[in-house]
Amino acid sequence: MSDQAISKAGRSGAGLNLLLGLTLLLLLLAMWFALSIETTTFWTSNNMANLLRQGAMIAILAIGETFVIITGGIDLSVGAIAGVMSMAVAWLLTHDLGFASTIAGAISITLAIGVFIGLFHAFGVVQMGLPPFIMTLASMYALRGIGLLITNGATISITNDDFTGFSRASFLGFPWTDGSWFAVPVLFWMVVVVAVPTYLLLCQSRWGRYLYAFGSNKEAARLSGVNIKAVSYMAYVVSAFCAAFVGVLLAMRIGIGNPTQGDGWELQAIASSVIGGTSLFGAVGTIHGPLINNGANLLNLNPFWQRIITGLLIILVVYFDTLRTRKR
Repeated sequence: MSDQAISKAGRSGAGLNLLLGLTLLLLLLAMWFALSIETTTFWTSNNMANLLRQGAMIAILAIGETFVIITGGIDLSVGAIAGVMSMAVAWLLTHDLGFASTIAGAISITLAIGVFIGLFHAFGVVQMGLPPFIMTLASMYALRGIGLLITNGATISITNDDFTGFSRASFLGFPWTDGSWFAVPVLFWMVVVVAVPTYLLLCQSRWGRYLYAFGSNKEAARLSGVNIKAVSYMAYVVSAFCAAFVGVLLAMRIGIGNPTQGDGWELQAIASSVIGGTSLFGAVGTIHGPLINNGANLLNLNPFWQRIITGLLIILVVYFDTLRTRKR
């Protein structure tokens, strides 16, 4: 596989799910329109802002998860990372540790821990040869255990108003249809802050093409000169970093740190990524796919029906993805 072939494979992988993405977008718009007609409170500025806040963290988790899934792997630890990192940043803020207890210091150290966890996952998968499922599953349980040992199962309350106030803030806005003012939540802008550079990395850089080539045919990518170890490390670091970032946002939003938070979020992130168009067989995936699918979470559907619909969508998407893979 030449460098030109790798580039072609990357462009092909990025574009294979365009039709699926557009279909999901049209479905999302149709559901949005229907709910706006059927309910009186759905299409209000306050409700829209609240829904954006609720969906922001799962969207960021799904973005990070996409990188790992494209390689043909999986990261089951992202929910645990988010919960434990919410505890970590809360613990740092509530202890007198100099710079480490400032907002900048606590956030920086927490994100650095997230990077270390990603490196640890990649080491287990690449150097030790462990299956990604086993490596990240073990990490999920171990991380929550470590967090519970540190806190003895207690919740850490955050009293720093500057820290917690950030999640309630808004930036920019515009007049809403009911005459009110729609203020765009800062948490939504955090999704943009994560999505833009990761999109450029995945779809507009050589490393992104290498990632698709890795997922398409690992051995062929290696023979063509791709540093598959470095690519794998990058994928797991991005995933863990996004999860750590979500942990910080989670602590900001609810004002506490607890390692048991984020339980089940890894499944929501994986479902969001897969329904958004990322192939569980690797090589196919985009950043906008998870963001489109995450909009379904913003429609305020009955959570019981949403679980059923999500399960059915996963089955359908993976089934058609299997058919696509067989034809290649």
